[in-house]
Amino acid sequence: MRTFIQLAMMTLMLGVVGMTTPAIADDLRSSHLLPIDASVDSLRRTQSVGVLYSENTLDNLNYLERYHTMAMNGAKGSLDARIREAFVNSSDPELAIDWLMNSLQGTFLSVTFYDSLDALVQAHPDVVVMLDTHNQLLTQQNDQVEARFIARFYDANLQYIAKAEGSVHKQVPSVWVHDKAAPEIAAQIEQQRDVQQDALKQFDASLKALVQAG
Repeated sequence: MRTFIQLAMMTLMLGVVGMTTPAIADDLRSSHLLPIDASVDSLRRTQSVGVLYSENTLDNLNYLERYHTMAMNGAKGSLDARIREAFVNSSDPELAIDWLMNSLQGTFLSVTFYDSLDALVQAHPDVVVMLDTHNQLLTQQNDQVEARFIARFYDANLQYIAKAEGSVHKQVPSVWVHDKAAPEIAAQIEQQRDVQQDALKQFDASLKALVQAG
């Protein structure tokens, strides 16, 4: 009973974070990139790449940061350490972004992040990549865990080439019940991280296939 009450305190706070989960944004419209097909043959490992975050990615990072902060500080001192650690580990806001950037850096000659389209255009990279990320994490109102990562590629003229992507959706058995022990609850919460990593592995395979095709 004590574990359930502690968990309920945490989920009430996480529920506030969950209600602000962003919807998928139209990255082409927000960045003014044109969806005109170029050839996948224009992608080569010797190219320089400029990376932009979509508006959805920026919102998603904010969402993860709020969730992560609440996991670290919410109900502090009263929640079982294993459950708290599971919430913290599975909501790392840097996990996906670091993975995606490392994937690109391992694929192309150089990869640079730019905080605006104007700055990127002035730098004249060979290829432009728009990163779009989406995560849905557990709350008491939601047992659907989702991770979706997309990299859309454009040539130097901002014409669309192709995309690499990974997506995993999973329903996690409810952790908001009276009869579960802390280790079982923690293991279920950790599935949030597994979902992210599985989607990122899919992304890696998609990116590899895309560049090999080029």
